[in-house]
Amino acid sequence: MEYINIFIKSIFVDNMIFAFFLGMCSYLAVSKTVKTSAGLGLAVTFVLVVTVPVNYLINKYLLSPGALVWLSPRLAEVDLSFLSLIMFIAVIAAIVQIVEMVVEKYSPVLYNSLGIFLPLIAVNCAVLSGSLFMQERSYANIGEATCFALGSGVGWFLAIVAIAAIRERLRYSAIPPALRGVGITFIITGLMGLAFMSFMGIKL
Repeated sequence: MEYINIFIKSIFVDNMIFAFFLGMCSYLAVSKTVKTSAGLGLAVTFVLVVTVPVNYLINKYLLSPGALVWLSPRLAEVDLSFLSLIMFIAVIAAIVQIVEMVVEKYSPVLYNSLGIFLPLIAVNCAVLSGSLFMQERSYANIGEATCFALGSGVGWFLAIVAIAAIRERLRYSAIPPALRGVGITFIITGLMGLAFMSFMGIKL
């Protein structure tokens, strides 16, 4: 039950886009078509699902205070938590590189559509924040961390696909010239954020 609670909460209540406005650069730049947005959303979800559990293990067994006690009791006082950021980023960069190579090999059209934003997943603040939130919330086990990562990825996926679908329809709307493009996208994102606030009281 706790796994379901974490999964649902990370999609709707703690949505990376609508609750924390994380990963906005890719969200705004790529969300012009549903197909491209879905591809990037799946890539971000995959990276989150892989990197958060890996970083959970690194944090638990290497970085947190006393984590090295499994190597030797004399290392019980060692605290390597100051290395968290650089270690998390290294893991994310490695996984993103693998994703980039796979997408380029098996889906060249999607690779060309995403352009520079595919390798930029490595510096997507939503991806790094997944690992930092995992560390801050001190999940009990790797299962909870994985559920959080999957929910966060699904939430980001839903957000970018939803805004892409809306932007595709907006092409046929009479929008004032000053609001066309990013302007109206910001307004719609704010309204969607308000809508997602209705989930804040959810309890399972």
